Amino acid sequence: MEISIRPAVFSDLDTILEIINHEILNSTAIYEYEPHDFEEQKKWFEDKMEKKLPVIVAEFETIPIGFATYGTFRDKIGFQYTVEHSVYVTPEFIGKGVGKALLGELIQRAKQQGYHVMIGTIDAKNSGSISFHEKFGFKVVGTLREVGYKFDHWLDIVFMQLLIK
Repeated sequence: MEISIRPAVFSDLDTILEIINHEILNSTAIYEYEPHDFEEQKKWFEDKMEKKLPVIVAEFETIPIGFATYGTFRDKIGFQYTVEHSVYVTPEFIGKGVGKALLGELIQRAKQQGYHVMIGTIDAKNSGSISFHEKFGFKVVGTLREVGYKFDHWLDIVFMQLLIK
């Protein structure tokens, strides 16, 4: 299966929105309850572009099947070399190398932009995502207990960290 990675463009927003909303409604990957609307996603995309933060898309046969991005970890100057990332893949392509291609490219872009640390914030029960990140050299650096609430129960998050070299 040949996957290509490219910068996202405005016409990808419908697919990105579909992926995000699927995760909001069906998983604990995103601790939100309500689906986003197009205007909200458009503002998100414009903000990323304005701040020169990447949004990349994985394609299979010219169809977007996943996306990844990173953004500010904390909004204080001392954290300027640290980013927090997100990688999302459509359900039918999970486990087929799409996430690997996206995260690999995202790490390279972070390195090129001069970032020093990449953080992943992962639902503690998502052992697949934790294992996936470990394959890239991410290390678990902490767990925050019961900081999220979704689907009628408390959720823990795991912080994972990669020192970009």
